Amino acid sequence: MDGYFGSYLLVAALFAIGVIIVAGALLINRLLRPTRPTPEKLTSYECGVDPVGDGWAQSQVRYYVFTYLYVIFAVDAVFLFPWATVFDAPGYGLTTLVEMFVFLGVIALGILYAWRKRVLSWT
Repeated sequence: MDGYFGSYLLVAALFAIGVIIVAGALLINRLLRPTRPTPEKLTSYECGVDPVGDGWAQSQVRYYVFTYLYVIFAVDAVFLFPWATVFDAPGYGLTTLVEMFVFLGVIALGILYAWRKRVLSWT
């Protein structure tokens, strides 16, 4: 496995092993599960209420924007915890403080943009 293509061969082998493991798990699941389809099991489940009408429903883009904003703030929180640990390390105080204010400035610009576009209003 020496040479230029040795690393690629290793990656391909690991990828093939991963595919075999996933396919094997799905196959074993299919073989071992009980299959007794009934009309009750084949209907859509909507919080205990009998489904009414079509299964297709149109949703507003606004809900996707709320989800996107949530992901942004969750990533922001993920970056704040390591920053707090590095901020305490000697020699990194001012540098990490400036970097965090730049990061929070970019987040603030995103919030300002969303607010100016009236994305954050619930009506």
